[in-house]
Amino acid sequence: MIKRNNAAIQASEITPRELFYGRRRFMQMAAGAGAAAMLSGAASAGDKLAGAKSTAYMLPDKPTPLEDVTRYNNFYEFGVDKESPAKSAGSLKTRPWRVAVEGEVQKPGVFDIDAMLRWAPMEERVYRLRCVEGWSMVVPWLGFPLAELIKRVEPTGNAKFVEFVTLHDAEQMPGQRSGVLEWPYREGLRIDEAMHPLTLLTFGLYGEVLPNQNGAPVRVIVPWKYGFKSVKSIVKIRLLEQQPVTSWMQAGPREYGFYANVNPAVDHPRWSQARERRIGEFLKRPTLPFNGYADQVAGLYAGMDLARYF
Repeated sequence: MIKRNNAAIQASEITPRELFYGRRRFMQMAAGAGAAAMLSGAASAGDKLAGAKSTAYMLPDKPTPLEDVTRYNNFYEFGVDKESPAKSAGSLKTRPWRVAVEGEVQKPGVFDIDAMLRWAPMEERVYRLRCVEGWSMVVPWLGFPLAELIKRVEPTGNAKFVEFVTLHDAEQMPGQRSGVLEWPYREGLRIDEAMHPLTLLTFGLYGEVLPNQNGAPVRVIVPWKYGFKSVKSIVKIRLLEQQPVTSWMQAGPREYGFYANVNPAVDHPRWSQARERRIGEFLKRPTLPFNGYADQVAGLYAGMDLARYF
């Protein structure tokens, strides 16, 4: 991870914008993602997310082109193939949108998405995202640490885990009519993982509002874990004393563990995790332990058998 002076990096320097979209592409993205009100006015995917600043969380990796980031997605609520979310996610209405936070907290509440956008300075972080299926991306995400939200609700001493729940509405999310998973989608983290500075409460990408197919209007990015841990379109967060049962653990406990740390030494039961294919590249590359973030997060798992707690 390269750390740079915040003031030395502008959002526009991450990659030349003209290489990724012109006016026509902007209109296509906005139409596909549907309308969303942001702060004082209406906004759509493709609209600028105000106040975003580059931070020290930058990588030397070349970002994945915007077109691939927004058209190659895992989001089973809109279909199981990679192209379906971009085609079907226009049915999702992202305003009004509220997130309930409850459980082992002293100040539970229901928070409006637009109020959340004003809680902390918006940061731009270029993170790797590694999918359990063997592909990866590098994305400039926009958000602020999830810890900002958790601190506001004041966890009790019993809060050991954090559970996230996605919207459950088959009218807006037609993929929920299938039985591929038990809906709503649920994920979880240990509370120290959720509070880690790398864990990002995310509202945008590439300097703009999250497109629906990428988890609008709010998702979590946990860059050292496989992508299915980075839950999308969140409506509820629970702080719990006991480890929650997550959707993929329930669907395939032999294949999907609670921790889901990127570990090239532990194979998926049906394929190796030792190598990955970066979207847009032909050749595979070695998978890095903790997705390249070992220096920052390996200490969270000191003494744990990461082959058992996969």
